[in-house]
Amino acid sequence: MLRKFSNSRTQGDNIKLGTLTAFSAGMVNVVSLLLFLSFSSNVTGYYAILAAEFVKGNWYQTAIVFAWIFLFFMGGFVANFMVIHFNKRNKYFAHSLPISLEILCLLVVGFYGQFYYRETLAETELLLAFLLFAMGLQNGLTASISNFAVKTTHLTGTTTDLGILFSMFTKREFRSNPVLKKRAWLLSAITAAYITGAIVAGIAYFHIGFKLFYVISAFLVVVIGHDAYKIRVVRYYWNSSRKKCKQVQAQDARERLVGAPVEDLE
Repeated sequence: MLRKFSNSRTQGDNIKLGTLTAFSAGMVNVVSLLLFLSFSSNVTGYYAILAAEFVKGNWYQTAIVFAWIFLFFMGGFVANFMVIHFNKRNKYFAHSLPISLEILCLLVVGFYGQFYYRETLAETELLLAFLLFAMGLQNGLTASISNFAVKTTHLTGTTTDLGILFSMFTKREFRSNPVLKKRAWLLSAITAAYITGAIVAGIAYFHIGFKLFYVISAFLVVVIGHDAYKIRVVRYYWNSSRKKCKQVQAQDARERLVGAPVEDLE
């Protein structure tokens, strides 16, 4: 899921990556809406707010909204920077590092919110900034390693693409196209996962509040650990097979040195 890059990824890799990260993004977005009355998984609306505050001459709010947009941008920048610069050393490390930073941001928000949050405007603006940076990291990572096939923090483009695909499926020639069918399944799975995560978070928020960020962080740890476990299993079997191969080669070498086996001489 995190080990493969760009065109080497399979449909299954993208579906697992898309659904798991979309589930977490849906959770984060709903929690930020309930806590801060603001969205954190996309910045489309903030561009409109930026223009509106600029026209009104509210320079402080203009600066804050610009900072939010910039942090989302920086999240994508940092995620892809890590992927393209660390990919040759270790793909898993390069692809898991942005999610690790995302987890750190979510833990900061959860910890501060649970113990120190006093619902002031400055605190709200700061915590929302952490969430926007975290979502930028996630969206940048999924887009980067999937060759832009997977984007999971917002559904605007996904909904548009689904509308186009389903209109194409009204013609028989497109309904039998495997590429279009795979694309439709991927986008549908991402949409369903996002909505499911949002519903789960909405229900859980009324019971655990800021502690929900710990749950989301734990979920993302599972996402990282999934590939770490598979890597260990693959290495175990690879090392075992290499050991057996070396043993067979050593046995063959000994037999060549001493001649034919005893049973053949008899």
